[in-house]
Formats: sequence, structure tokens, C-alpha cells
Amino acid sequence: MITAIREVRRARGLTLDDVARACQPPTTAQTIGRLETGTRTVSVAWLNRIAAALGVEAADLVRLPERPELPVAALLGGEGARAPQRAEQVVPPVLAPGLVAVRVTGSIGDYRAGDELWCERLDPARFGRALNRDVLVPRPAGRFVFGRMIDRDGGRLQLLPPGPGARQIVAADPPWLAMAVRLVRAL
Repeated sequence: MITAIREVRRARGLTLDDVARACQPPTTAQTIGRLETGTRTVSVAWLNRIAAALGVEAADLVRLPERPELPVAALLGGEGARAPQRAEQVVPPVLAPGLVAVRVTGSIGDYRAGDELWCERLDPARFGRALNRDVLVPRPAGRFVFGRMIDRDGGRLQLLPPGPGARQIVAADPPWLAMAVRLVRAL
């Protein structure tokens, strides 16, 4: 099996030792190196352990022939653009179950017309994960409210809509919310 463990690890800026320590149970950097290079066979159990340590899905670590790879041509930071010191690749996003999308039709706040927001749907027990994040909340009669979740008091969510001068909105006991996890923007 051809894996992308090394590419994902490097894209996350982690060392072999970082990944080895993050594995549950921890392992050695040498073992992770062997799994990356194919010197040691990668089992499904190892894929799951390493994926959890890297914060990705196990499928993100398997390289399939039809899966496109996106090479990194430059790194952009405060000092400007520079060439990477070693070859890097970006891991293409993978659609996960439970995602919903919000398409922006008119510029508002930080979002531009044409933007797409990929949102992870959360049940009420996981609403705390969305604090200080942009969320989509269903309202009665098929309506929605979108904004930054600034507070949660029991089943009451306090949202601050995007844009200047927007007034706080309170949503009571929504059955779910969708937290923005990825912005897709065409340039």
C-alpha cells in the first residue's frame, strides 16, 4: 500500500518524534519512519493510530492512483513568498459524512459573493465546540440564522451576525447547528 503519511506529517509541520508521541499508545520515531517509507507494512490499525495522531482521517493517508496531488510551489509568510526547502504537497479536502454547505450570494463580513463554507453538523451535546466560530442555525419554518456563536447558556445560543453594526441574535433550543470548518474561495 502506498501511503501519504510523510506528506501529511510534513504539511502539518510535525517531526517523526511529534507523531510518535501523539500516537495512542505512543511509539518511536523510528517506527513512524519505517511506516512512512514502506520498510514496515502499514496495517489498518497503524493507519488509524497515525491518522488520529495527525488529526486526519485514515483515508487521507492512503494514496490512490486517481487521487490528485497538489504540489506546494511556494510558502507565503510575513517575509513574502519563498520556495519550500523540500518537496511538499497539500492534502486535498475529503468530504466527510455530516457536512453541509453554505453558498455566499452577496458579500457580508469576511465573506465574498461566490464563497462556499463547508460546515460540520453538530448535535446539541457538541455545541460547545462551536464557541467563537461561525455557525448556521436552523430556525422554525425552514429559516436559518448565520453568525459567530459568542455565548451558550443552556439551550440558548447567542450569535453575532457578520457585518458592521449587526445586532446579537438569540436562538433557543435548535436541534442542530453547522459549524464552518472550511472556506472555499475562487480567486
